[in-house]
Amino acid sequence: MKYKLIAIDLDGTLLTDDKRITDESISALKEIIERGYEIVIATGRRYWSAKRFVESIDENICILANNGNIVRNKKDDKILIKKYLNVEDFNLLVEEGKREGLYPVIHVDNYEDGYDMVIELDRKNSKYSTYLSDNVDRFRRVDDLLKMDSPKVLTVVYVGDKEKLESFNNKILEKYPGKYSSHVMENMTIAGALLEVMNPLGSKWLSLEEYGKAKGIKDYEMIAIGDDNNDVEMVKKAGLGIAMKNGSLKVKEAADIVTDKSNNENGVGCILKEVLNI
Repeated sequence: MKYKLIAIDLDGTLLTDDKRITDESISALKEIIERGYEIVIATGRRYWSAKRFVESIDENICILANNGNIVRNKKDDKILIKKYLNVEDFNLLVEEGKREGLYPVIHVDNYEDGYDMVIELDRKNSKYSTYLSDNVDRFRRVDDLLKMDSPKVLTVVYVGDKEKLESFNNKILEKYPGKYSSHVMENMTIAGALLEVMNPLGSKWLSLEEYGKAKGIKDYEMIAIGDDNNDVEMVKKAGLGIAMKNGSLKVKEAADIVTDKSNNENGVGCILKEVLNI
């Protein structure tokens, strides 16, 4: 099988637990690019954050940020795909959450304006756990999320207890079918779990598939590597799906291959060298 594109998640996959890309991984990816393969970063992170991590790999890397809801070319920051959450659906979600005592971090497409997130409470509020601990400079605080003017919402993120978030997620999906795409992240190093809610067409896989079609790359010519529940669809539907040794049960069940090494052991570089015969 001749693969052309390799989509790689960041946290828990390419990044170590202390949020580094190892020298071994950087070297492996550079060699893979030199051999003609395209590397795409597919992450739940915002574009600004993802871009910082891959600065040393290659200028022409495409980044599917916020679970594919915003896709940009790293070299010039050009937007290739964007999927905003409908404003009315966003307001409905925020209202439902507040009735459950849930207050979200809103990821928005305001990269050029110098911020990527909007919050309503103080950033140190326990509702956000440690989610904003390293995001001091690129967020805006507003008095009322429901009064934002034309928000370009990419992802609505709730932090907290896994069972409570799963219950809330099931409630909104049942009450408002077709309005949202969502998943609960569980393979996290922060306290608690994450519920991410977005445009109903928002997913890493759908944006990866759209990007591939624009470049003439078929689904079966793609490799996808991830570790958590937001990676399940792309790992399952790509030509070759790879789950990390440290991945969640769901992503491992969806994968064709599970790595022998974790994200802390250069698992991505090792498995790609094996699969691509490098």
